[in-house]
Amino acid sequence: MLTIRLKDGKDKAARRHHPWVFSGAIDSISEDEKGFAEVLSTDDYFIAYGWYDAKSHIPLHLLSWNRNDKADESLIRKLTRESIARRKAFFSLPDTTAFRLIHGDADNLPGVAADAYGKEIRIIVSSRFADDNLHIIAEEMNSCLHPSIIEAVTDKQFSSLEGISERIRHFRDGKEAKEEGTRENARFIESGIWHEAAPGKGQKSGFYCDQRDNRNAIERYAEGKTVLDLFSYTGGFTLHALRGGALSVDSVDSSESALRHLLFQIHLNEDKGTIPQRSRERVTITDTNAFEYIRGVEDGKYDMMILDPPKLAKTKGNLENAMKAYKDLNRIAMMKIKKGGIIATFSCSGALTREDFRKVLEWAAADAHKDVEILHTLSQGEDHPVRLAFPESEYLKGYILRVL
Repeated sequence: MLTIRLKDGKDKAARRHHPWVFSGAIDSISEDEKGFAEVLSTDDYFIAYGWYDAKSHIPLHLLSWNRNDKADESLIRKLTRESIARRKAFFSLPDTTAFRLIHGDADNLPGVAADAYGKEIRIIVSSRFADDNLHIIAEEMNSCLHPSIIEAVTDKQFSSLEGISERIRHFRDGKEAKEEGTRENARFIESGIWHEAAPGKGQKSGFYCDQRDNRNAIERYAEGKTVLDLFSYTGGFTLHALRGGALSVDSVDSSESALRHLLFQIHLNEDKGTIPQRSRERVTITDTNAFEYIRGVEDGKYDMMILDPPKLAKTKGNLENAMKAYKDLNRIAMMKIKKGGIIATFSCSGALTREDFRKVLEWAAADAHKDVEILHTLSQGEDHPVRLAFPESEYLKGYILRVL
């Protein structure tokens, strides 16, 4: 095991259980090789156990602040079991079979985002730690849950940053296996609505479990409304608006395949009786750039708008331009929506704080010359926990607004 000492004055965040340590905070390393490390202060005070890899853009990830833990493979197994155990309540929900099992650094497993979709588990790998230790995590998850298959996909946004290859790996009975032939979509329910996710395709793991509570929240406002679902993807918000009694929904996305899947899921839920019959007749899909589409919207056409854009600030370096884009999007929506209309607006950019997002909305309202009130403050679901010591784990921010 490596021994790493942190510089005086550079170890405060680590002592407070923040999991990221950058090279500038490292004073000395016993050996310059990747692996488990005991992390100490310069006066040999124990801080944590971690994983060191000089080739990672975050060279030292802290995994445990408990000195009684063992810094070896057993720690990864323990962290995996504990993460699953914290989701115990989700396994007995009668109307939901899709939820997050491991939420990266928030569960002390950096670069591991694992979701349950019915009997399948999908993992997004976004760090060298996750890539190196995936077989251990998959084996432990199989031991706990016995899924039909575990599929792990490298996150394209991090592959070049971390220097890991883009690939899809499969595990059956806890062992890596070659996937032969085609596999059916994973079918699952969320809040009583049916969904499917294609294997090895789509954004992230194929579905966004983090919006579960927010989809339920907007459903309450949909009755009798003419709705715009901007950046609709495969229609999570569209389906809830339909179940909530929307008169019509215009679903807009730049992905034609996602919109086709949205229509399939409408038919699926009509057949299951979870949304009103003939819901398909209420939905119009448009394959186009959503930012351009909203500029051409007729004033007062919509009673309700849902704005769920992709991550606009991937790093802090992108933050200024991202804030301008969020402001412009919300300003136009506030100008276009019918008087008294509802806007559900979101940011999934971790680099944008909740305070900054609210400031952006205030600027947008001022520039639109609109009086706007906040009805609900929204965040990610409880299976995507936010650690107080790790504010970066709160990446999803949202508000339900009424434009007066």
